[in-house]
Amino acid sequence: MSPRIRRDPQWWAGVGLAVAVSLTAVFAAEWVGKSLLGFDKSPISAIMMAIVIGMIVANTLSLPPSMLGGIRFCARTILRIGIILLGIRLSLVGTGQFTLVALPFVVLAIAIGLTAVGLIGRSMGLSLQLSGLIAVGTSICGVTAIVATAPLIKAKETEVSYAAACITVFGLGAMFLYPILAHALFSGRPELAGLFLGTSIHETAQVAGAGLMYETHYHAPRALDIATVTKLVRNLCMVAVIPLVGVLYSSDHKSHLAEGRVNWRSVIPWFILGFALMSAVRTIGDAGDLAFGVFDPTRWEQIVTLTRDAAEWCLLIAMAAVGLTSLVAEMRHIGLRPFALGLFAAALIGGVSLAAIALLADRLIAVVGL
Repeated sequence: MSPRIRRDPQWWAGVGLAVAVSLTAVFAAEWVGKSLLGFDKSPISAIMMAIVIGMIVANTLSLPPSMLGGIRFCARTILRIGIILLGIRLSLVGTGQFTLVALPFVVLAIAIGLTAVGLIGRSMGLSLQLSGLIAVGTSICGVTAIVATAPLIKAKETEVSYAAACITVFGLGAMFLYPILAHALFSGRPELAGLFLGTSIHETAQVAGAGLMYETHYHAPRALDIATVTKLVRNLCMVAVIPLVGVLYSSDHKSHLAEGRVNWRSVIPWFILGFALMSAVRTIGDAGDLAFGVFDPTRWEQIVTLTRDAAEWCLLIAMAAVGLTSLVAEMRHIGLRPFALGLFAAALIGGVSLAAIALLADRLIAVVGL
């Protein structure tokens, strides 16, 4: 964080607003569930409330542009810190098992998404670049993949904006609807629900939000764990897939790797390494009678619990920031054809994921030994 940012009160006001929305969401979820609906334990997710409240604030108040830096910091950096800390929930063995199960579904979804969405987009009269951006954003990693791919295929700024808007609209819809659908289809099988959420929802933030909603509503933390690992596998695939997209969707059919147009720092998701490191910490800590030769089992469990709680608070703040950056007015400019392609892409990836899970998941889980 630069000294200029540290001295910018508006930047900190953006961070404070995201934190305030997340705290409000916690109390609102409890009040609606217990006081208004009369449940002993609120069935309302604080994550869902944070996004809704954030969207209401963003679309009813005119937030100063100078606050957006702090809000985006929460939506991006705080989100990634939360994902890193989530690694404490899994040992390296568990992470490796989940990765082996997730990889075939991820590869299948990416392959079908990149080919089918691109072909349909071209048949609808959309530019090769816009079709490619929607394909890569839906198949791999949402807006991150779009931003990393855009300079490689020489996409226009308007095409980047349209593709990002499509990903935001359908990703937010999936984040609210897919946990319900996953429970209806895979009740009692949180590992399958997690696979579905991780392979079918676009953005990392949206997957984390959907996983937390599923955990809260259906008391299934395993679904969040598998959804997170599955999404991280998808993110890692950017390293191999984005150069390929540069060949498939560039108007002159030439790769621009030699021109240095790929921002490899944005392509390589550094927070995946952090997640793996935290899993290693959990594995080593659980191995002996004293964690790291210092902490007794009770104290080590307290550390794990505090780290897990910190991860969930980071994700909650990030979801509030996602709501605060979701402007309905900007989404209205998508246009019918890009919107239709985005809807088709989201439905295709979701359908492919469901079909693959129904046909293959049980066999792979048995082989891996989950």
